[in-house]
Amino acid sequence: MKVELEADKCVASGQCVLAAMDIFDQDDDGIAILLAETPAAEQLDDVKEAIAVCPAAAIRLVEG
Repeated sequence: MKVELEADKCVASGQCVLAAMDIFDQDDDGIAILLAETPAAEQLDDVKEAIAVCPAAAIRLVEG
């Protein structure tokens, strides 16, 4: 699985970082940054949580 982040949709809520801090960070403006495009199997639950709590629906998992 691969994580896709649409940074232009990000509203800087930081929820993704709280849910999956090994996968996401924020820049100086609070916009999400993807740290790991391909999460390890044990990180998938955290990524799914980040997807669920993102108020802008800017994150998704895709096959690949």
